[in-house]
Amino acid sequence: MPHVFKIYKQKNGEFQAAFEYNGEKIFWTEGYSSKASAKNAIESIKKNGPDASVDDTTD
Repeated sequence: MPHVFKIYKQKNGEFQAAFEYNGEKIFWTEGYSSKASAKNAIESIKKNGPDASVDDTTD
């Protein structure tokens, strides 16, 4: 599967959610104190992401 959300446990004990394409991290979240919070972040991205606008600040 080329697209996948993954949850990592960082060295400091926090959980981080990441979106990967072909094994490369495309974006990731902040660290969360619980795995449930990381899962909630993934669900929020899946729910709200398709309607997100693009803010091009390079102009």
